[in-house]
Amino acid sequence: MSDSLWPSTGFGAMLALMSDLTGTYAHPPVLGVDWSEWTALNASIGGQLRLSTPFELPCFASFEGHALPPDSAACAAVQANYTDAPFRVAQFGAAMNAQWETCQSTGAKCLLDDANPSSPAAYQDQNCDIGNIAPLHIDVRAAEHVQAAYEFSSKHGVRLSVKNTGHDYAGRSSGHNTLGLWVSTLNKDLMAFSDAFVPEQCDGSHKAITIGAGVKMEDMYAFADKHNVTAIGGYHRTVATGYFLGGGHSVLSTVYGLGADRVVQIKVVTPDGKYRTVNKCQDSDLFWALRGGGGSAFGVVTELTVTVEPQLTIQAAVVAFPPSPSTLTAWYKLMADNALEWSNAGWGIHLVPGSFVAVNPRLDNAAASKAMQGAVDLANAQGGTAVVDELPSFYEFFTKYVVATENPVGPEVLPSSRLLSNSLFATESGKASLLAAIAQVPSALPIVIVASNPNPALFAYEEGSTSFTPAWRDSAWHFLIGAGFAYNSTLADRQQMYTLASQLMQPFRELTPGSGAYFNEADVYEPNHEQSFWGSNYAKLAEVKKKYDPNHIMDCWQCVGWKGASDPLFTCYVQV
Repeated sequence: MSDSLWPSTGFGAMLALMSDLTGTYAHPPVLGVDWSEWTALNASIGGQLRLSTPFELPCFASFEGHALPPDSAACAAVQANYTDAPFRVAQFGAAMNAQWETCQSTGAKCLLDDANPSSPAAYQDQNCDIGNIAPLHIDVRAAEHVQAAYEFSSKHGVRLSVKNTGHDYAGRSSGHNTLGLWVSTLNKDLMAFSDAFVPEQCDGSHKAITIGAGVKMEDMYAFADKHNVTAIGGYHRTVATGYFLGGGHSVLSTVYGLGADRVVQIKVVTPDGKYRTVNKCQDSDLFWALRGGGGSAFGVVTELTVTVEPQLTIQAAVVAFPPSPSTLTAWYKLMADNALEWSNAGWGIHLVPGSFVAVNPRLDNAAASKAMQGAVDLANAQGGTAVVDELPSFYEFFTKYVVATENPVGPEVLPSSRLLSNSLFATESGKASLLAAIAQVPSALPIVIVASNPNPALFAYEEGSTSFTPAWRDSAWHFLIGAGFAYNSTLADRQQMYTLASQLMQPFRELTPGSGAYFNEADVYEPNHEQSFWGSNYAKLAEVKKKYDPNHIMDCWQCVGWKGASDPLFTCYVQV
């Protein structure tokens, strides 16, 4: 197979040729495959094959080196919604963190300036490249479409990539020279509630919700609220079901476990073409692997069923203050001193410099206010704001507090993270070492603390039932350092920032030997990633991968069965 994206012609010319699929043009091969084979694939899946284009293309006058008139109206819409998550979700060529649209190793890109999307400097007299976007993709609407893609891949050697909504810190849903499988609309209207859901071939029932692959968290929460129950899910409106596969933390996880803990049945198309319903009673090894094994390493999920809790009254401590070095030092100390006590009381906390949201489904307002008094006092002393609010449901909390503060999309963001063990918070020396390490993080790089890890004293989980790292069960904090770079950064800039992100996390790795990191939010270049993401579970995961995907049809960056950065699939990753 040629390494060239379009072996016989440029992308602009291909776009013109494809304007009439039934015309008399001599279509050149795409990804080394004759065009007749692509048209046959398109016919077999009901016309769901699509030519991919970058999200930002309407603003550019050159595409892959070929002149293409800009579309001013479409460009204006892109500019106005450049950092809007629901708008990006509807575009195959858009990622929530825009660097994964680009080929970072070569600089091939098609981006606007996320700090000022209207700035013409990003697109005037600039070429738009397809970058790391899969050049062709299937808008998957049925399991049969996935089966057809597997067959096509096996026949022609074309690699596959899987994208849902693009919430992806490691570029696993992008795909240089791949056929993309876009599942963002797959079963997006499938939401079903059952008071007594029984997994196939199993005994025993669960109060549960079944959701399609394309269902977004905001919709799941609204649906659960309608049925007077509470679902455990992600902290962003447009996060989708891939969240569950990598583990999935929630502000309710302290009491109710990670997202993967809640999954009782999954429907998945495996690389052998079989459409399977998996649970603890059938294909139980695959079910276990999908509950924390992460990414698309084992197949394409079409729907899953998760257990729910009764409607919950939520206490939410919402605190904000103007951060300064001295204030933040005191703030992190307060957090560390109270970490274990708050965890044992059922608090789930998200903290960034200068703001803090703490959620508790177990306490009444008086008890919650008393527990959070230190945080409230610190914020008030700095001229900040603080409230301990009682809300009648998680959905009301989500719509009131989360939507307005959810992580921004569009910027080129990269995290590095570590699960910080409980033992670190059990002694004064451990806390002092942690605070000293935090003090060394440059103030320009935000720290994010997620103190909502599943507390075994509060959440009764089944030992060995999930495949994410067991370190989640013994960690008070999921600790992240955020970094990023500008849309016009150079290769040297990117190499430097990726290296810095990893270096800054190293002291926290050294403080927690034997712990791990969260697959969905880890350092892109996580060292010893098999141990970090899965710990003692990796050997079994590797066997499951070998059983269900022996030919590595479904590979992704640092996923189970990863062959390393030299795999041509990862050509666009920066070498650090």
